[in-house]
Formats: sequence, structure tokens, C-alpha cells
Amino acid sequence: MRLPPTTLAQRISALAVGVAVITALLAGVLAINLVHRSTTAAARTTLGNLADVARVVADQGPNARNSQARARVSLRSLGIQSASIDSAGAVTTNSPLLRVALSDADVRTVLASGSLSAERRIQGQRVLIEARGTRVGGIALAQRRSEANAAADRTVRQIVWALLVAVGIAVLLGLLVAVRISRPLRRTAEAAHALAQGHRDVAVLAEGPAEVAEVGAALNSLATALSHSEARQREFLLSVSHELRTPLTAITGYAESLAEGVVAPEQAAEVGSIVLTESLRLDRLVADLLDLARLDAQEFRIDLLDVDVLELCRAAGQVWSGRCAAVGVGFELHLDTTDQPGQGTVRTDPARLRQVLDGLLENALRVTPAGAPIVLAARVEQAADGRPVVVAEVRDGGPGLAEADFAVAFERSALYQRYRGVRRVGTGLGLAIVAGLVDRLGASIEAGRAPEGGARFTVRLPVG
Repeated sequence: MRLPPTTLAQRISALAVGVAVITALLAGVLAINLVHRSTTAAARTTLGNLADVARVVADQGPNARNSQARARVSLRSLGIQSASIDSAGAVTTNSPLLRVALSDADVRTVLASGSLSAERRIQGQRVLIEARGTRVGGIALAQRRSEANAAADRTVRQIVWALLVAVGIAVLLGLLVAVRISRPLRRTAEAAHALAQGHRDVAVLAEGPAEVAEVGAALNSLATALSHSEARQREFLLSVSHELRTPLTAITGYAESLAEGVVAPEQAAEVGSIVLTESLRLDRLVADLLDLARLDAQEFRIDLLDVDVLELCRAAGQVWSGRCAAVGVGFELHLDTTDQPGQGTVRTDPARLRQVLDGLLENALRVTPAGAPIVLAARVEQAADGRPVVVAEVRDGGPGLAEADFAVAFERSALYQRYRGVRRVGTGLGLAIVAGLVDRLGASIEAGRAPEGGARFTVRLPVG
């Protein structure tokens, strides 16, 4: 059975609790171990000091046995269990603990060396033993480690409570952080769902941590971009609809006239010519729309080959020189042939590159008046990084473009909307198709002013 997904707040809270618990466990284990070790060492040192003092007291006075007895009484008042050892090794004590803990080997060690420090496990408990030799034998002291560590146990309990409080505070802080992060994210998600449903007036308050606020700002930018893009799409559709309606209206009108017999027989050829012209115009618009659709599709095909751009421009010039001459427009082909043969070779699709050049030349021929020139140029240059690039350029002597046109020249219908009714325009899609093709070829294109007085379009193709 699949569990429902957890929220970000739950995960942050769980993470905070997990980190706090693990930290508390590690800190508690280390602290408790350190407290017990230090307390045991201190207890052993204290018991050894008491044994030293008891030996000094036992050795004072004329009667060593009485002095040793007085020392044991003093130890009993301090809660320390003790035993006397005579010179023969006999042990005298009221402490059951020492009777068990003090072995014959321990007694011999005390009598032989005068000192004993040991820790034994008696009846499941740790017992500290300190013994010192005296004039009449020896004195032994014993203390349970649990009794010595009573203060340490209180300290350990305080540590545990402190760690539990720290865990509680960490959980509370984790919840606060989770709420602070998840709340703006939830609002952002709601805004994203609203965008998906078609609402474009959504706005998210950029709040919370920097990364979360950045997500909100990015969503606001996306909403603005979508609104702008859809507005442009509507304008584009209106423009295309208008362009489609014009030839369709002419074709429909003349077709109805022919069907109703309104057109005289001697006018049939003229009417047929008009219908053919409008049909070709309609076909060109549909072809441009199909090209745009293909450019936006992932399966758009590019066949890369080694192409001599100078030779490709030379072949294009042979075609376009005739087309320009037919309408009285001068055509010039400027090829930089001073470089070594083959330097103008790039890895690209020759058919698509020719389509780019034809589109730019078609656009230039539309606006260039009779007597003005159109120039197709190609050369090899060095890019800013030192690598060679092949430059193909189309220039014309037409009306040109304004400075503000350069940035939007390749946007769909941008120039069409600006210059419709002012100069001859096409479908408004040609330059957008050219820019899309150039991008698919891995090249770049820019618009500018031509020395011939019109527009200049420059395509740069990297070599290699």
C-alpha cells in the first residue's frame, strides 16, 4: 500500500526532530560517560586520600592499635566502610562488603607493599578498595561506586532534562521554520495552478527565504511573460486571419461571378489571372505558417554537411541577378576570394542556409525600388575569441529600418504591423522564419543599416 506523500512542513519538522534527537543522544552519551569517568576518578582519588590520612592517624600515638581503631571510627562517621589487618594477615571488620571484596592476595599485597588500589564487582555492584600498611598491619577502605557517584547521577538527570528541553525547542523551531517556508510555497503552487487554468492576473508576494522568494518572483515573471506572449499570439492570429481573408474574399467573389455568368467571356482570362495571383498569395502565406510550425517542432530536420558558403552564395547570385534584373533592380555579388581555398567551409545544412539567403533576398527585393541595388556578400572574419567565422550578408538600397526596428526585426509580424500601408510588406513571417532557421543552424543573425541606404542582415556561421 502506497503511503500518501508528506508535505514540506512535515519533512522539515521530521528533519529537525531527527537532528535534535540524534544530537541529544550523542551529546548525552558523551556527557554521561564523561561525568561517570570523572566522578569515578575523583571518588578513587578521594578514597585514596582518606586511606593515606587513616594510615597517618593509625600510626600516631603510643598505642598503634587504639590509634587505628580511632581512625576506623572517623571513617565510619564519613560513611566509609573499613577493616583492620593485623601483622598476621587477619582481617577485622564489621563490613560484609569488605569481607567479600578483600581477598587473601589483597591482604598479602598490603602487608608486603604497604598499598593497594583496586576496583571489584561484588554482587553486581562496582566497589572501590583502597588499603594502606600501618605499624601493626594495615587498614582497608571500601566504597560502592554508586554511592560515590550519587552526585554524578543527579548531574546526569539534569543533563537529560536539559537535552529533552533542547529537543523540544528544536522541534518548535523546526515547526516555525517549516510553516515559514511552506506557506509561501503553497501560495506559489496555488498561483501556478491558476496559471494552468488560464488565469493571467495572478501575483505572488515574494516573501520567505531568498530561494522561496525567488520562486515567487519567477512565477510572477512567468505570468507576465505568458500574458505578453498570448497577447502577441492574438495579434498574430488577427493579422494572419486578415491576410487569409483578403485573398479568400477575392477568390470567392470572382468564383461567384464566374458561376453566375456575370463575367463576360472576354474577361475570363483576366479574372482567372486575378484568381491565380490571389491563390498563389494564399499558398505562400500557408507555406510560411507551415515553416513556422516545423521550426517549433522537435522533429525539424537538419542535415549537416561541409558547405563552402562562398560557392553557395555564388550559386544564389546567379538566380537572383536574373530576378532583380527583371524588375529593374541592380544586383551585386561581393565574395571575398583573397583567402585560401576552403576557408569559407562550415558544417551546416546547405538547403536550409540557401533558404535563409532566399528569404532575405526576397524581403530585400520587395522593398527595393527600381534603380537601387541589392548586394549579396560573403567573407571570412575573425570572431572576438580569435576563431574564424563565415559572414553572409544581404544589403539593399530600400527605405531601410529605424533604430528601434533592429531589436524586433525577427519577431513575428512586428515589422508588418509597423509598415503595413506605408511600404510593400509580405506575410509578416519571413524574417521570423529566417531567424528560426539561423538558430537551428547554430548561427546568429542581426539587422542593421546598409551603406547602400537600406537594411542590412548579417548571418555569422562559426567554422568548425
